[in-house]
Amino acid sequence: MASPGHPDLGEVAPEIKPSERRTAVAIADLEWREMEGDDCEFRYGDGTNEAQDNDFPTVERSRLQEMLSLLGLETYQVQKLSLQDSLQISFDSMKNWAPQVPKDLPWNFLRKLQALNAEARNTTMVLDLLPDARPVEKESQMEEEIIYWDPADDIAADIYSFSELPTPDTPVNPLDLLCALLLSSDSFLQQEIVLKMSLCQFALPLVLPDSENHYHTFLLWAMRGIVRTWWSQLPRGLGSFREDSVVLSRAPTFAFVRMDVSSNSKSQLLNAILSPGHRQWDCFWHRDLNLGTNPREIADGLVEISWFFPSGREDLDIFPEPVAFLNLRGDIGSHWLQFKLLTEISSAVFILTDNISKKEYKLLYSMKESTTKYYFILSPYRGKRNTNLRFLNKLIPVLKIDHSHVLVKVSSTDSESFVKRIRAIIGNVARAPCRRLSVEDMAHAARKLGLKVDEDCEECQKAKDRMERITRKIKDSDAYRRDELRLQGDPWKKAAQVEKEFCQLQWAKDPPEKHRAELRRRLLELRMQQNGQDPSSGVQEFISGISSPSPGEKQYFLRWMEWGLARVAQPRLRQPPETLLTLRPKHGGAADLGEQLWPEPLGVEHFLREMGQFYEAESCLVEAGRLPAGQRRFAHFPGLASELLLTGLPLELIDGSTLSTPVRWVTGLLKELHVRLERRSRLVVLSALGVPGTGKSTLLNTMFGLRFATGRSCGPRGAFMQLITVAEGFSQDLGCDHILVIDSGGLIGGALTSAGDRFELEASLATLLMGLSNVTVVSLAETRDIPPAILHAFLRLEKTGHMPNYQFVYQNLHDASASGPRPRDKRQLLDPPGDLSRAAAQMEKQGDGFRALAGLAFCDPEKQHIWHIPGLWHGAPPMAAVSLAYSEAIFELKRCLLENIRNGLSNQNKNIQQLIELVRRL
Repeated sequence: MASPGHPDLGEVAPEIKPSERRTAVAIADLEWREMEGDDCEFRYGDGTNEAQDNDFPTVERSRLQEMLSLLGLETYQVQKLSLQDSLQISFDSMKNWAPQVPKDLPWNFLRKLQALNAEARNTTMVLDLLPDARPVEKESQMEEEIIYWDPADDIAADIYSFSELPTPDTPVNPLDLLCALLLSSDSFLQQEIVLKMSLCQFALPLVLPDSENHYHTFLLWAMRGIVRTWWSQLPRGLGSFREDSVVLSRAPTFAFVRMDVSSNSKSQLLNAILSPGHRQWDCFWHRDLNLGTNPREIADGLVEISWFFPSGREDLDIFPEPVAFLNLRGDIGSHWLQFKLLTEISSAVFILTDNISKKEYKLLYSMKESTTKYYFILSPYRGKRNTNLRFLNKLIPVLKIDHSHVLVKVSSTDSESFVKRIRAIIGNVARAPCRRLSVEDMAHAARKLGLKVDEDCEECQKAKDRMERITRKIKDSDAYRRDELRLQGDPWKKAAQVEKEFCQLQWAKDPPEKHRAELRRRLLELRMQQNGQDPSSGVQEFISGISSPSPGEKQYFLRWMEWGLARVAQPRLRQPPETLLTLRPKHGGAADLGEQLWPEPLGVEHFLREMGQFYEAESCLVEAGRLPAGQRRFAHFPGLASELLLTGLPLELIDGSTLSTPVRWVTGLLKELHVRLERRSRLVVLSALGVPGTGKSTLLNTMFGLRFATGRSCGPRGAFMQLITVAEGFSQDLGCDHILVIDSGGLIGGALTSAGDRFELEASLATLLMGLSNVTVVSLAETRDIPPAILHAFLRLEKTGHMPNYQFVYQNLHDASASGPRPRDKRQLLDPPGDLSRAAAQMEKQGDGFRALAGLAFCDPEKQHIWHIPGLWHGAPPMAAVSLAYSEAIFELKRCLLENIRNGLSNQNKNIQQLIELVRRL
């Protein structure tokens, strides 16, 4: 029961149902209007009451629409901006351009974020102003700017309530840009934006405000793809690395909010808490950064989240376990619903304020039933000290706190000691029994309060249900492959070996016809055995999922399958935190390049392989006249796969289990792709080859925004291809309509095993990939030697006259501070080949072959055939961000590759029909 004279506001929230979203947000925007005595009434944010509901809320609606119009995003409110739209190659892909007008800002942000550029949030524009023109200075309404007025003075409050909207000459606040872009993006682009932000160590949007449409969105789906690795300390001093989704792992959570005005910056305080030592990382955007004091127009009400993850190093680990931090932008009085959510999901809430008035007191009084711990952070030099003390004394018993929960930050000079004190409080709360929630748990609380959860749309839930019907049957991945993916067992391995022998016979002089007939008979036997099978229930469910007429449901299903299989197929492999983007040697030495192939985790590619084998077997029998074409059951499978390729899914070109190419399946897929692309079928093929662990997949992902698997011990082994669209306005200039990017994955090893078949197989696969390519990027593990299988392919291709444009990339995997090669490194690259290179040349019986190769590959390093890429990380993982030098170097490499394609320095561009013939020949 509420005490006399004090309304029990805590009873309002439980009455809110998800179907009453309009009411929920109205409560979130309510203001307390003082009446006679202690009475009060609810009024909406624009000053109206429920009787004036038709007028709600015109000012906010125009503010959002004006911001979207300013940024050129108003056209994406019905048909949302897609991930494929953002990845197109255009004129802008080849230049490091600066935005000149606000409409450039969203695209500049997306380009930089795709490249993992740490400066992506900088929204500065290069303005061409007249000599006497000056940008108009505006007051800021951000919590970080110190503005003081008497809360009782309605005139002063009205002055600061609505700032003028930005004009084309006024920089846009980065948080406004982020909110506007997320509101204009579909679910998959939102997911990509949030994933890239996490790799840049930016604070992530958790609750996205949208005053125009009367609801706020909890971004659960957008965070699904984020996986982090951290050091998990076990009892008795034991520990290990743990890898998990941030959506599913539970951690103590601490919220930081502002009440009325505060002279202390929440965001700067949070950054200081999260930053080890004297190096501060600006995870949360704050007032001292460029444009940090620009007014927020639509981002108030945004809730951001970030985490601290331990690395196992005592000098860097602020906390011994993962800890989540939440930051509410704006005043809690104006964003009551978000504040209510934070009180229900946090272990403790830190409230920064300079004034506690009657209005704020009543708001906090409504939290009296909450079990959350509250801490106040005050400034001794601001606000009404006596009034603050009076209300604090009343709140202490209500909120079940004591005087130790009231902290005073005296001045900027005591920042370090104050941060240590806050860390100590957080550590004490985390060590004691406290609330520990995952992001999924937080989403449940958000639903109860009436917030929209992005994952609750019908398409997403139908796709999730379908995924669960498949994955719930997987108890053991090896058993599942044996029982459900039957065509990928011995019959496929034997068929692949027979086809390889048959292919080699075609190039032999006067092959014995009897042996040829025997191979053909064995192959037909194996294919008939495969064709006699029916797709298992799991495969049929998968085919139904990718056959959905809804493109959105199809994409949701594939994402759910990726995550579902990763969790149920096998335990997460424990790797050090360097593997967040790419594997690095554990102790700073060279990776063990002679290591045997790693176990391949069950993934989406296994279901597509199964479809490919059904198609291969059926096609083989039709070609041999053993099956009438009218009885085909699987002829539509390549069409389904080509649609996946067009939506951005990497598809397998070389099977990772047998290390062979299913030629009928690949050519069938490319034929269907040709049909769907119609006249836009001119291709450039770009391949990346190298030993696993040299960062080639990360390089491609950073360069083009692709989705190739990274990490030597957790990805598939096969070679994958992904399609990038060239914008129509740029395709004539570039000379192609699409770029087909091929990642060699784990096909190429580093050891010379000349006595066995493994080396010959790797060399053949490298020859295939380079033979298909217009451009090849070779990722080097060591500065002295090219991997022998790749060198072998160079020697083979040199004889045919087909040599792609090549770029050798040495990635500094150990030293993030190195910006380029030492002179000695270049000389080593130019020296006569070492033992491995000479041995490979001898295998080809071309003792002088290496000289011809040296003349091709290393003749002119000044023309940038050789690239030295700085270290990936700035700092120590898992709290490290991608280094700016790495991002800038990758952009320069991308620019060079596109320039070479544009200038015709690569081999003649192909159309898809020519690529099909080349696949068959090679």
